[in-house]
Amino acid sequence: MVRTDWTREEVAQIYNKPLIDLVFEAGRIHRENFNGNEVQMSTLLSIKTGGCPEDCAYCPQAARYNTGVKGTPLLNEEEILMSALAAKANGSSRFCMGAAWREVKDNRHFDQVVSLVKTITDMDMEVCCTLGMLNEHQAQRLKEAGLYAYNHNLDTSPEYYEHIITTRTYDDRLKTLENVRNAGISVCCGGIVGMGEQETDRIGLLQTLATLPRHPESVPINALVSVKGTPLGEQEKLPFWDMLRCIATARIIMPRSMVRLSAGRAEMSLSEQFLCFLAGANSIFAGEKLLTTPNPEFNSDKAMFELFGLKNMPAFASCEKEQVEA
Repeated sequence: MVRTDWTREEVAQIYNKPLIDLVFEAGRIHRENFNGNEVQMSTLLSIKTGGCPEDCAYCPQAARYNTGVKGTPLLNEEEILMSALAAKANGSSRFCMGAAWREVKDNRHFDQVVSLVKTITDMDMEVCCTLGMLNEHQAQRLKEAGLYAYNHNLDTSPEYYEHIITTRTYDDRLKTLENVRNAGISVCCGGIVGMGEQETDRIGLLQTLATLPRHPESVPINALVSVKGTPLGEQEKLPFWDMLRCIATARIIMPRSMVRLSAGRAEMSLSEQFLCFLAGANSIFAGEKLLTTPNPEFNSDKAMFELFGLKNMPAFASCEKEQVEA
């Protein structure tokens, strides 16, 4: 059963189950809703890097932090299309374009993104964008161009949010998600763990996601990749077991969502990644970079798939489309 009325107490009870029971239950629910041997390979390209005016404490692209990331203009269309073709050739069925903007503006850069969405969708790839805040009209334009999904993370619990970001409110994020949903675009929304939050904040994030009017079709779970120069540059790494609990709990309370093992995977061993797949993660990002942070390369992921007996999930094969249209 897909529920959107989870209480914090219920989510906490699931999160704090004995770990072996938690992973077993998550794996069972995963296989009731998905092919347990299929994992979607996605590629995320930063099409406009750095220079962002926001103050997200984890982000090396914020202009106010000295992280060595230089602001660059929007990549040209040919370079982006070549990246999409390369991603597809390497097995990715989803291509995500990220721009370090606070919000989308109605200008030639957005026109270019809309054109790219149509072209890459015509390549039979799922196209996702993460461009910052979005109004209703802009969401509709992206939908008409064929955009499959839009990513806009909540990052953390409502209570801890102000410790991470002050330049955009939680309600701002929820409004963008509402605009995306109303346009009929698949919602990609998750968060980041390991930012100094408490266990109750991780539970709060998961409960917030699972009590949206409709579950996000895609839930990326990111482990903080601390970058020198950001306020979280010296943050101690979150124990892997907390990350595993987040993935398993997300799978149980959002059974038909894609749970995406996202940032931080480069620092995980093969055994740790294996446990994440066992607990219900069914998507990874492949390619040497995840926006500006390190990520495993295609060849190492192909070897991992072969070792684990995993198959690439083809484009448009998940539950996402039927959920959006329900």
